[in-house]
Amino acid sequence: MLSALCWAGMLASLLLVLNLWPRGMLVISFVCFLSFVSAAQDFSGYQSDGMLLEAGFIAFFFAPPGFRPGLGQLYPASRASLFLLQWEWFRIYFESGVVKLLSGDPEWRHFTAMDEYYQNGPLPTWVGWYVQHLPHGFHAGTVYATLALELGLVCMLFLPRRWRTVCFFIVTPWQVGVILTANYTFLNYLVLAMGVLLLDDRFVLGVMPEKWRVRLTAAISRPERSPRPELRNWKESISRYWRLLKLSASTIMLTWIFYVTTTELVWMFAKIPLPTSPVSALEPFRIANRYGLFAVMTRGRYEIEFQGSADGQTWVAYPFRYKPQKLDEPPRIYAPYQPRFDWNLWFASLGSWREYPIVPNTEVLLLSNDKDVLALFAGNPFSREPPHQIRAVLWQYWFTTTSEKHATGMWWRRQLLGLYAPSLERGPDGGIKVVEWPTVQPRE
Repeated sequence: MLSALCWAGMLASLLLVLNLWPRGMLVISFVCFLSFVSAAQDFSGYQSDGMLLEAGFIAFFFAPPGFRPGLGQLYPASRASLFLLQWEWFRIYFESGVVKLLSGDPEWRHFTAMDEYYQNGPLPTWVGWYVQHLPHGFHAGTVYATLALELGLVCMLFLPRRWRTVCFFIVTPWQVGVILTANYTFLNYLVLAMGVLLLDDRFVLGVMPEKWRVRLTAAISRPERSPRPELRNWKESISRYWRLLKLSASTIMLTWIFYVTTTELVWMFAKIPLPTSPVSALEPFRIANRYGLFAVMTRGRYEIEFQGSADGQTWVAYPFRYKPQKLDEPPRIYAPYQPRFDWNLWFASLGSWREYPIVPNTEVLLLSNDKDVLALFAGNPFSREPPHQIRAVLWQYWFTTTSEKHATGMWWRRQLLGLYAPSLERGPDGGIKVVEWPTVQPRE
């Protein structure tokens, strides 16, 4: 059933790109993705999921009606939906800047937050390896630029159009830089796309080649066909009431979202006694969210590795598809794809196995060579028969220095910290018992 939802959502999104019944495709995409994140539970508790759901829901009111609406010249986008999409774009930045200050993390206050940022994120990239080795002055400057952009520059949204255009040309290269230096799934692509809404038609037409501009202007100004005289009266009567109904529904819904998101923003500064029922009512749908990225920076890179053994003495690692593991393999760029298994293991590495049951559950299923779990790995070192024992160990990883990489060709170096989760063994009767308990200490 979950696979069918994913295929239906992908098909609807493809048809949306082709501009076929955009509102209908948005509804299908929204329902499928909401169903997916609800079913995925621990694999979907990310801010990026909420961002996409909120943008997708508001886009329903923004998109033109009809099966083949073209450029929507007959049905201009509502200003309220346009503003709410811009408002979401603004909040993603601004609220992320606010949480950095409110968290009290000394790394943001001391301008050291970016010194190891490229190494310690969920899935680094090879570009990030090179940026990591730039001088501290560069990293301190990016801290200042991050705070200035998130807390100040994005406020240009509320200024006249020329200021918004300038803002677009500042934040767009910034997002491209983030995409190249870190894998944050579709988050940055979504923010990048919403940033286009800072531009207006006059600017876009002004920078277009003459041939395109003439053709687009002619398409936009094409007059609407008048209905046949004998159908005009009764059609207009019905359509008037239908438009009033749609306007009322969209006004209520968009006002509701604006109230909830504004309330969430206000509560970041002070717990003012505002009505909470409208906020709670929208929570299950994740269409009005509070955001806040990188409130506290990760102070180390830790990697969980699953290992199997046939005799309890010789251990062989299960190779991952996306996580850093091999020391001589450069970290790659996967975004906008999100490998949720590898992503969750990064969060688990910062906590305890008791907080993240995904780790012991994976161990249990690897003992029986569960095909669905094995599909999450790049290979199975025990393809002939399942391992006798399974364990999860914890490593700490660092980028190699430029001299180390030049001498050895290695991108990473690592140190074994110990056992992360209980080592498990399957007995002759099929029962599972704990062979050894974890020794690793909590990370900072």
